[in-house]
Amino acid sequence: MTDTSRNGLVRRLGLFSVIAIIVADMVGTGIFTPSGLLMENLRSPGIMVVLWGIGGLIALSGAFCYAELSAAMPYAGGEYYFLSRLFHPLPGFLSGWISFIVGFSAPVAAASIGMSEYLLQAFPHWAPDQGMLGMTGGVFARKALAMGIILIFTLLHIQGLKVGARVHNVLTVIKLLLILGMIVLGFSSGAGSFEHFEQTTPADYSFGGFKNMGLSVMWILFAYTGWNAAAYIGSEVKNPRKNLPVALILGTSLVILLYMMLNVFFVYAIPPGDMEGVISVGGLAIKNLFGETYGRIFSLLIAVGLFSSVSALIILGPRIYYAMARQGHFFRFAARIHPKTGIPYLSVLIQGGVAMIIVFAGAFNEILTYMGFALSIFPIMAVYGIFKLHRDKATSYRAPAHPFFPLFFMVSNLAILVLGFAERPVESSIAIGTVLLGIPLYFIFRHLSLKRKAKTES
Repeated sequence: MTDTSRNGLVRRLGLFSVIAIIVADMVGTGIFTPSGLLMENLRSPGIMVVLWGIGGLIALSGAFCYAELSAAMPYAGGEYYFLSRLFHPLPGFLSGWISFIVGFSAPVAAASIGMSEYLLQAFPHWAPDQGMLGMTGGVFARKALAMGIILIFTLLHIQGLKVGARVHNVLTVIKLLLILGMIVLGFSSGAGSFEHFEQTTPADYSFGGFKNMGLSVMWILFAYTGWNAAAYIGSEVKNPRKNLPVALILGTSLVILLYMMLNVFFVYAIPPGDMEGVISVGGLAIKNLFGETYGRIFSLLIAVGLFSSVSALIILGPRIYYAMARQGHFFRFAARIHPKTGIPYLSVLIQGGVAMIIVFAGAFNEILTYMGFALSIFPIMAVYGIFKLHRDKATSYRAPAHPFFPLFFMVSNLAILVLGFAERPVESSIAIGTVLLGIPLYFIFRHLSLKRKAKTES
């Protein structure tokens, strides 16, 4: 039997559904796109795989920390709720603001564009020969497909969480079977070579080399984004003090294992020189091992698998805007719940609209660094809050080896931010500027909220 949390949402999600949301949110365009760019920067298959492992350890340490935070505060909103409760509404609002622009709307757009890329690899004749709306046929087709995908899943998820979760679970299973199938069939084919790992250049341990590695880990952490997914839907999880920690840790551990195996497979299938700068490494790997036809088939399957990434993001993001609106820190209509489906449907529609605008107006040039930098700031602050929880004796679940995990998470992410800023100051500065832009917005929403409250009381 379901129960209602104190902020009005109904606890419908079981452990499997929560793990599925975490895995689907993590396993998306991030694993199928950056390895070629990483190889171009690092020129060392071994270092690339090691950095994927380091990124996984950082994500896992974050999952342990968020397990404590989510068990102590099992309600919708993620960092917004944590920071507002632990420190002050301002950092909470800023984290929600970044989640709105960078954390969900932009990744929804990016994942949809990634799917359109793979769909056009499978069906190249879908791209019109002539340009439209000032764009080439290929660019127009990618944008149109991506916007159509966002629209479909936005409309699906305003029908209700139960319907959306069922579709989402099926898509997640398809995605996992696809990845496991790629790995098993690829290695069993014998057409690749582990000698590709020997085609490397010496590691650069100068400051410039560390800047490059720091930027690479920032990109990798973007691929791991989603390890904290369950924290955003805490108000809709059954038995949250038990299921949230288990889902966060198991879901993140499963994705780390998949990512490591998949990157070893990429190197096995593709010589490092051929991988450099390639975005669609999954399709190239299958093409190398099995030929052009199978490359197209797997491109289609990868596109289908990526549907669940868009699905997960569209589920998670609106819960933050809903929580912010209830506190008077966002547009009031974002807190409206549909009377029949129990979904914050206007928040879902807002996010879908913004994501489609990003698809139409933006190129994905250098946005990976921008998103990676912006998304690393507020989890550091949230994890610092664990020390406050321990001091106040307010934890109902304690991660092992305290304080190793929070210290490792904070120090490693701070180092990555510093190195990333040194390597890419422009994109990093834009990310900081986006955060600062939220400060006047917070005071505007706060003023309007107080004004409405005073009018109601009078």
